[in-house]
Parts: sequence; structure tokens; C-alpha cells
Amino acid sequence: MSISPEPIAVRFDDDSFWVDLEDGRTLGIPLAWFPRLLHATPAQREAVSLSRAGLHWEDIDEDISIAGLIAGRGDQTRNRKEAA
Repeated sequence: MSISPEPIAVRFDDDSFWVDLEDGRTLGIPLAWFPRLLHATPAQREAVSLSRAGLHWEDIDEDISIAGLIAGRGDQTRNRKEAA
């Protein structure tokens, strides 16, 4: 089992977010893949916690794995029925 590279920085533009990895790669991900991030305020987006496992935004309850991003997976909750 391979371990995903650790994220070292996250930044945003109007349509995407960019994740710099410790191995020198930068991933560009459309915000449309993650509706919580798409609709978050700039302050909420900037409040990201980085860990070996991935990215976490406490205020908007969003967790994104680096392995999932590398595999090209977007929001895995979008097809689930939201709880009331």
C-alpha cells in the first residue's frame, strides 16, 4: 500500500483550488467538485487544516483525502441523501 504525499499548502482562485504536495506536484481541482467549498466564504476556505491524511475544514464539515484527489474523485457525499 502506498502512502499519499503530504499536502504542504492550499490556495484558491475563482474556479479551483490548488494543493501543493511535498513531492513537488501541485494538484488543481475544480471547486465544482466540492459544493461545500464552492459555496464557502473566502475566510472559511482559508481555514484549512493540513495533515498526512488530507485536508479538513471544520466550519464547513469538509474532509478531502489526497489519495482521492490524486485518483480524480470529487465529493463522495453528493449522491447521498442529506439528513434533515
